[in-house]
Amino acid sequence: MVVLATKVYVLGEGRRRAMDSLESLVENELGELEVEFTVGLRDDGFPSVTVTGEDAPVARNLLEAEWGAITPHRTSGETYVGTLESWDDDGFVLDAGEPVRIPADELGLGQGTPAQIRTRFGLVQHMPLRFVEGDEEPNRLADEERDHLYEWTRGTGRVNANSITRAQLRATVNRAGHADDIITVERLGLLESSIICKDNTDAPGLLADIGPYLEAELLAVVP
Repeated sequence: MVVLATKVYVLGEGRRRAMDSLESLVENELGELEVEFTVGLRDDGFPSVTVTGEDAPVARNLLEAEWGAITPHRTSGETYVGTLESWDDDGFVLDAGEPVRIPADELGLGQGTPAQIRTRFGLVQHMPLRFVEGDEEPNRLADEERDHLYEWTRGTGRVNANSITRAQLRATVNRAGHADDIITVERLGLLESSIICKDNTDAPGLLADIGPYLEAELLAVVP
């Protein structure tokens, strides 16, 4: 079994759609392997995928590479994935099956309070983030995560959203009349996505236009 490092925190019809979407994504990932799988949801909101069959070890590795995995046994110095649960003046708290605190000094994302950093880089709640497990040293954001986020600030602008699948967010952009103003919608987690704007598209303006269609947190990343 693999517990995926992405959360399902919506209820009702939204939860059903999210789980249907996840099942389709897993099917696409594992479709050519000799495996059978079932998708479940833990009480803490993390999905689990139970895999059986000849290619089960390969399948589990593919899922972990794509989504990250929640594990109760973490090794100091290794990189893992947690979802952004909360933030305060002392840093970020990630959910990695248990709370993992990343002190403000270990974010490595420049000046500002953790709340200001979160807004500047468009870190919507529940977004997956890679971190390095500490032991005697504090936990810290992984170097590859820092590099990834800095790349966002050198791009064409983004609008990040939570509480909605990638397909639903793309449909919302189309409904708001902005299909020609974006490059694509990138999946960050199951319910977190990033709209990549074209050069001449104003990310805050796009956010303002699609906001009325969504019950979601939206944050713009401005280069």
